[in-house]
Amino acid sequence: MPDLTKTKFRVKLRLATWVLLITVPTFALASAPRSPELRLYVLDCGRLEFQDLGPFSDTGEYDGHAGSLAEPCFLVRHPKGNLLWDSGLGDKYAGHPEGVNLPAYRAVVRKTLEGQLKDLRLAFADIDYFAFSHAHADHLGNADKLGSATWIVNPKELAWAQSTPAPPRTNAALLAARKPENTLPISGDLDVFGDGTVRILAAPGHTPGHQILLVNLRNQGAILLSGDLYHTRENREARRMPVFNVSRADTLASMDRIERILRNARARLIIQHSMDDFDSLPHAPEYLD
Repeated sequence: MPDLTKTKFRVKLRLATWVLLITVPTFALASAPRSPELRLYVLDCGRLEFQDLGPFSDTGEYDGHAGSLAEPCFLVRHPKGNLLWDSGLGDKYAGHPEGVNLPAYRAVVRKTLEGQLKDLRLAFADIDYFAFSHAHADHLGNADKLGSATWIVNPKELAWAQSTPAPPRTNAALLAARKPENTLPISGDLDVFGDGTVRILAAPGHTPGHQILLVNLRNQGAILLSGDLYHTRENREARRMPVFNVSRADTLASMDRIERILRNARARLIIQHSMDDFDSLPHAPEYLD
């Protein structure tokens, strides 16, 4: 398993390789290769409980309605390394099984990410790459434990999350573990391992550098993890969006792009915050392959 922190030379070499990959045009998604050794683990990183889901549609459908959203993390195990996609609400909330009231929601964490990794015989130090769909705090809760990983980030997202005054639902302190020498900046799509099996795709609008993850599994086929492009199945069907998206136009354009990719790749969409989608998946230590 690669360890990018061993020498600065290895880091520079890997980053240089990725810079070249970013500039190469992407190939047909439908013919993407599938690694027989690739596994996707679904990790329970908490739940968000809302008294009012109104902010999740700027056209009023949810006003006054309570509800819960899932908060998963995803571990991709690839022959070239372990990639963690999103890091959840944060293990710090696990000491309060009844949940912790935050300004926007109640954070409920009943399983620690650390414990779920341990069940897979892994520790935070074994995460080689960390990428997140966007910089809202509920997707970065355990980022402070990932200082040894290479962070794959969009500079626009970093600049937005660290701006003053702080954007709603962000916490710049959660980004403090990132080391510039272990950061891979990307401005668009990225073929993470260079073989077409794991691809980060740009989907701005929810936030300036919002992105999603496409994983091509040998048996399950292509699976696309939505980030916060959609929060519920109903939002996807009706093209609804939260009032706190930074750009309505960019969100709609990203929806159009991703729906085309889903068709071309014949992919299954997992809406990360959907309780129905989360419950439909095998949870670690089981996996998709």
